[in-house]
Amino acid sequence: MPQGRRVATSDDLEVSAYLEIAKGLEGVGLDDDDGQQSVSEGVVVIDFGSQYSHLIARRIRELKVYSMIAQSKSTWESVKHLNPRGVILSGGPASVYEEGAPQIPSWVFEQHLPVLGICYGMQALVHQLGGKVSPGDKQEYGYAVLHQDGPETGSENDSVLFSGLPTEFQVWMSHGDRVDTLPPGFTGMAYTENSPVAAIGNDDKMYGIQFHPEVNHTPLGQDILDNFLFKACGCKADWTPGNVVHDSIKNIREQVGDGKVICALSGGVDSAVTAGLLHQAIGDQLTCIFVNNGLLRLEEAERVQATFKRGLGLNLTYVDATDRFLDKLEGVTDPEVKRKVIGEEFIRVFEDAATGLGKTDFLAQGTLYPDVIESESPENRTSARIKTHHNVGGLPENMKMELVEPLRYLFKDEVREVGLALGLPAEMIYRQPFPGPGLAIRSSARSPGKSWKWCANATGSSSTRSKPPTCITSCGRALQC
Repeated sequence: MPQGRRVATSDDLEVSAYLEIAKGLEGVGLDDDDGQQSVSEGVVVIDFGSQYSHLIARRIRELKVYSMIAQSKSTWESVKHLNPRGVILSGGPASVYEEGAPQIPSWVFEQHLPVLGICYGMQALVHQLGGKVSPGDKQEYGYAVLHQDGPETGSENDSVLFSGLPTEFQVWMSHGDRVDTLPPGFTGMAYTENSPVAAIGNDDKMYGIQFHPEVNHTPLGQDILDNFLFKACGCKADWTPGNVVHDSIKNIREQVGDGKVICALSGGVDSAVTAGLLHQAIGDQLTCIFVNNGLLRLEEAERVQATFKRGLGLNLTYVDATDRFLDKLEGVTDPEVKRKVIGEEFIRVFEDAATGLGKTDFLAQGTLYPDVIESESPENRTSARIKTHHNVGGLPENMKMELVEPLRYLFKDEVREVGLALGLPAEMIYRQPFPGPGLAIRSSARSPGKSWKWCANATGSSSTRSKPPTCITSCGRALQC
């Protein structure tokens, strides 16, 4: 992908969106770190390339247990900060007997943690522990009925995974290989019509299932994950919004100390929750900068100031740069060029505002866990390169700062829950996402001016759209969203 075309995952009109699209700016000015922070406990999901790896992590968190996705080449040093209580091995498109197929990291066996292999994960477990996996007589994709085998004497852990479940239930299959020979110490726990070995286990709390418990097509899949997390791993279910707030505030205070922090505020949920956490943690050590580029939703600037400055008492520096942005956009029609123009101008405006605050030690940004996952993906080296500086790329060298990223462990829905726990207004937490470059991209108007104001009215609340605006021919389809 050409440089400058990637848009941040977060929907905020903030530093993270603008600095990614700033034209020709080099990454200077900040110290990048690995962002690791210890948590009380969690489960590691080893990603073997499955389309469902993210979903597995989400399902675990729905059970109030923290989860982290790691690559098959991960080391114990890269995951031990999680205090792992167990490991889940994802599915994947490869066959374990092929040369170059991904392998289970050695630390999984060395740490003697409970393990649950799913699909390819089960086959990798079998293959690496001395069993045999072969191509199946036919591929199996879709619904199947799982039949539990009778319990084996001396294998009490075999029943843990299916505790409280009926002897037969529906599952979702997606595989072409099959287990022919079990590794030493393992027994079969269940089968389907096409898979004689559909679930396995041993007395060391190592399990494998050929089906996918994380998808809705396996109705009892969440119960199976629940059994693994709480009966096999002994997890405590302490990944809650309240605990996340408590731990985040503690971590922020430890990282920042008596330093000064700036945060680019947009009014979107990511920057709002980031600012809310920082404000509760360090109070007046935080200064938020809100730049009005003249391309916001109707009355956006007023709402942001009312909520954060007057409502929550944040130190807020408001910069009305409408004329600067609209002057730069005069005569520009190509949306990609607009994005770059807006990004580069934002750098300059933010730089001016931040420099006026004096020495600042930290820059806060609303990086979410999907951003982190994307950056660490070995297949997506372009994203990994961009991510190392995507929120800091255009800052001058005299603004050398360290990043504060209190949301980097959270999915979007978890950010919203944390925002509610902080007491932020529900209308802010659940508002419709808005593109970083704002109405400049939604409008095809050649020249700024009144048409931007008409667009703002057109995309405001439903009460402002009682009749079609008069600029509908210049703004086009954007008015219908």
